[in-house]
Amino acid sequence: MTAVIHVSSNAFSDGEPIPERFAFCTPCAQQGSKMSTNISPQMSWSEGPSDTQSFAFLCVDVDVPTIFADANQEGKALSANMPRQDFYHSLLIDIPSTLHSLAEGAESKGLIKGGKPPGRVSHGVRGLNDFTMFMASNPDMVGDYGGYDGPCPPWNDELLHHYEFRIYALDVKSLGLAESGQFRGPDVMEAIEGHIVGMGKITGTYTQNPKVTG
Repeated sequence: MTAVIHVSSNAFSDGEPIPERFAFCTPCAQQGSKMSTNISPQMSWSEGPSDTQSFAFLCVDVDVPTIFADANQEGKALSANMPRQDFYHSLLIDIPSTLHSLAEGAESKGLIKGGKPPGRVSHGVRGLNDFTMFMASNPDMVGDYGGYDGPCPPWNDELLHHYEFRIYALDVKSLGLAESGQFRGPDVMEAIEGHIVGMGKITGTYTQNPKVTG
């Protein structure tokens, strides 16, 4: 049976809004959205069961539209009922089993156009979050986005977005993914299959649409 890992943050409470300083984008009356400070929030979690050999940390927006044709378009709206998909905002694997927290700013100290390098850091191995894919068509922003990059939902989305900050306790010291960090969210989810001995999460909400209650 999978053990329960208790996850908390001093940045927000479970089910409550994520403050704008931890977001990639923030609402702007003139143009719908502007860049924010993009600081990674503090995270703490309880010890895993006795067979825990490492942790994995993921931040996932579970409410991203599957169709972006009308995203951020004046006079249009993304219906709350449209199909949704996962979007990975942070991937950190091979976290030592003795580590039970990430300090504020550990995975992002600010917004960097073109992203932060993936790969080995002192507290684990960073993968490529989905801004790598999302920014590929933007010449000013294209690059490899490692570490954490925060919420930036379309400002005309009628659905409040939910961001799951997940901790997985694993029975292996390493998932065996590339030390260079050239891996994505689905790669991590496949690699942890069969190795999860504990799991927990804290969920924060975010919207850039003033018509949506945060």
